[in-house]
Amino acid sequence: MRNQGGAVSHSPPSPNPTGGDASRRGLTQPALHEELMARVLDSANVRRAWKRVKTNKGAPGIDGMRIEDFPEFARTNWPQIRQQLANGIYQPQPVRRVSIPKPNGGERLLGIPTVIDRVIQQAIAQVLTPIFDPEFSESSFGFRPGRSAHGAIRQVQGHIKADYRIAVDLDLAKFFDNVRHDILMVRVARKVRDKRLLALIGRYLRAGVLVGESIQATEIGTPQGGPLSPLLANILLDDLDRELDGRGHRFARYADDLVILVKTFRAGERVKASVTRFLTRKLALVVNEQKSRVVKTNDCTFLGFTFRGTKLRWSDRAFEDFRHHVRRLTGRSWGVSMAYRFMKLARYVRGWMGYFGISDYYRPLPEIDHWLRRRVRMCYWKQWRYVRTKVRHLVALGTFKRQAILTALSSKSYWHLSRTLATQSGMTNEWLKRQGLIGIRDLWMKAHGYA
Repeated sequence: MRNQGGAVSHSPPSPNPTGGDASRRGLTQPALHEELMARVLDSANVRRAWKRVKTNKGAPGIDGMRIEDFPEFARTNWPQIRQQLANGIYQPQPVRRVSIPKPNGGERLLGIPTVIDRVIQQAIAQVLTPIFDPEFSESSFGFRPGRSAHGAIRQVQGHIKADYRIAVDLDLAKFFDNVRHDILMVRVARKVRDKRLLALIGRYLRAGVLVGESIQATEIGTPQGGPLSPLLANILLDDLDRELDGRGHRFARYADDLVILVKTFRAGERVKASVTRFLTRKLALVVNEQKSRVVKTNDCTFLGFTFRGTKLRWSDRAFEDFRHHVRRLTGRSWGVSMAYRFMKLARYVRGWMGYFGISDYYRPLPEIDHWLRRRVRMCYWKQWRYVRTKVRHLVALGTFKRQAILTALSSKSYWHLSRTLATQSGMTNEWLKRQGLIGIRDLWMKAHGYA
C-alpha cells in the first residue's frame, strides 16, 4: 500500500487505541500496551505522521534531506526501514544542532532530526499520547491536545482572583538538556511494555548530536526540536504534577515553565524549598536558584504575561520584542516592495496579537497604532526618493501642493517628516489601511468582542 507521501507500508491494521475488542475480552490495560510497535508502524498512523511533519515543515537534518525530497526517498527506502523497526534494529541518525536567540538574551539549543526520524518520532507520539495524556494533571497545559498557553494563563488568573496573590516562580535550568535517561525511561516503561518500542525511544535519546563537524554523544538530555521530546518532557514532569496535586497546591505548568500560587510569602518560601528538593532528589533536575523566586503576582511573569491585580497584560519584555520585530519589518532600508512588507507585517502582527491579544491592557494600543503608521509613512517617504516623486504622490493623495513641495524639499529626518501635515494628510490612516496596513487596536477590539 502506498501512502499519500509515496511511502510504502505493509503493516496490518492497527489495534483500536481505546481498547475496543480487547477491553470487551477483559484484557488489562498493561496487556493492551505490550504490542505497541505494530500500532506505530500501522500504515494509517505513518501516513498521519507524515502529513503532520509535512505541515510543520522544518529544516533538513544532518543528511541534508528536505521535506519535499522525502516522498521519493520513502518509495525506495521505507520497506527496509520499516522492517528494521519491526526487528528492533533501526538506528536513528544524530540530530543537527542549531541555536536560536532567546528574547531575554542567551540562546536555546535545538536538535533537528532527519525527516525520516521526525516521521518515526511523530508516529510514536501519536500512539503514546492517547495512553499517557488522559491521566496527566489538569494543571498541565504544554504540548497537549486541546490545551494551550492561554489555558495556563487563565488558570493562573483564576487563582489570583481566588486571592492567591503570591507566586512561587521556579526556573528549571536547561531542563531539556538535563533530563536523565534512566529516570525518564522508568516512567515511560510504567505504561509501555513493548520492549522494541522502549529500546527505540532509548536509541533516540542516545542518538547523538552533530556539533560543527563532529558528533557528540548524548548521555543526558532530550533534544528540543523532535516531535517526541514534548511528550517525553510531560511524562517526566507528570511526577511533579502529581506531587503538587497531592499536596493540594494551585499551579499551572506549560512544559518546563511552572508557577505555584499561595497566599503568603511564608508559605511560598516553604513550597519553594520543598518542591526544589523534590525536583533535585526525585527527578535529578537542576533548579536555577538565581532565577527562582517568591514574589507578589504583580511582579511575576508567566509565558510572556504579567498580572496587575486580576488584570492580564503582556510583559514589558514581550512588548520590547514586538517593537524590535516591527522596526525590522518597517526598516526604511529594507529593499522590498510595500506589498511584500505589508504581507510580512500583517502575518507577524496577527500572530503576536493572536497570542497577546487576550491582554486586558487597552490603553497603549492607539499609541502603538500611531507609531506603526508613522513607521510605514517613513518607508513610503524613503521609497519615493526624489522631490518630484514625493510631490506627485502627495498631491495625488490630496495634499495641498505648497505643503507637498515644502515637505519634499525639507532636509529633516525621515522620522520627523513622517509626522508632518503633508504626509499625514496624504497618507491618511484610511489610505494606509487600504494599502494593507493592519490595525492593532482593531485586532484587540475584535478579540474582545467589541467589533
